[in-house]
Amino acid sequence: VGTASADVQLWDCERMRQVRSMKGHSARVGALDWNAHTVSSGSRDTTIINHDVRIREHAIATLVGHTQEVCGLKWSPDGAYLASGGNDNALCIWDGPSSMGAGASGRTVAPKFTLTDHQAAVKALAWCPWQSGVLATGGGTADRCIKVWNAPLGSLLNSVDTGSQVCSLLWNPHERELLSSHGFSRNELTLWRFPTMTG
Repeated sequence: VGTASADVQLWDCERMRQVRSMKGHSARVGALDWNAHTVSSGSRDTTIINHDVRIREHAIATLVGHTQEVCGLKWSPDGAYLASGGNDNALCIWDGPSSMGAGASGRTVAPKFTLTDHQAAVKALAWCPWQSGVLATGGGTADRCIKVWNAPLGSLLNSVDTGSQVCSLLWNPHERELLSSHGFSRNELTLWRFPTMTG
């Protein structure tokens, strides 16, 4: 659980009790994602912290690359990359823990890529489950675009103007399709064929 008081709380769901509270941020925590035993937290303080929940000194890395609140976080299925989106309109691609080297505990890490093609906040992030390294991102009301990336290379593969704010993205694990949800102005769901991106 990410809280408005800047804590990351770990809860035992079966016993309905808090196991621990992990400090490190100085403002609200609005984005979280798991990668094995590591939970990543993104904050209004512009940083991302990787917490190893197995150890006492949980903050194993601080990821610094955004200039405004981190509003989206998503690990790739293989744990090789972390994607983060911010209110600064930036998409950052970070190398996974195995690329940070042994003994990386507590270190500050810079992004592998900072991509600035979106024109609004990047909250919607989704890794393709059947094509390694392919990432879909969605921009807010001033952007309205779904962009598809080759994340390991930091290259843009496709961009589609959806006509409204992109709130969330979800790949179909069984078909070559991508589902998007939208806010202002259309408030709808759209199913896209991939890679043509026809709705």
